[in-house]
Amino acid sequence: MPDPALCHLPARGTLLGFDFGLARIGVAVGELETGQASPLTTVHEAVNARRFAAIGQLIAEWRPVALVVGIPTALDGGEHPIGARCKRFANQLHGRFGLPVAQVDERLSSAEAEGRLREAGMHRWQARKGVLDAVAAQIILQHFLDAHRHATA
Repeated sequence: MPDPALCHLPARGTLLGFDFGLARIGVAVGELETGQASPLTTVHEAVNARRFAAIGQLIAEWRPVALVVGIPTALDGGEHPIGARCKRFANQLHGRFGLPVAQVDERLSSAEAEGRLREAGMHRWQARKGVLDAVAAQIILQHFLDAHRHATA
């Protein structure tokens, strides 16, 4: 469920969604007006300063009104081992860029992204690996957009 503070988003505007990982960060872009998300890119930087510089360039280019970060939850609803790192990343985004940041459950988004890529004919792991995180970010952002549209309808 989206952060209640983000239910007051404008009717139009761009959002960036993130699938945080220790090795890579998938990024998606979406529009409030259309309610559609698309995979954008994957940040492959390992050093935090470079990661945030790359994200800063995306924010400058896309000028989002808010950001969305997937927070993994264990299948039983408990805390996932990387969940605290994802929440920290969300807090850092807010602190660095001053934009509202929604944290949404991303349970099984990578598995869903993997399935979608296989269905699309990407059977080689190396081909899927390059876009997997961006597609996972798209799924996270699309879930947010769907919930936001439902909450404001």
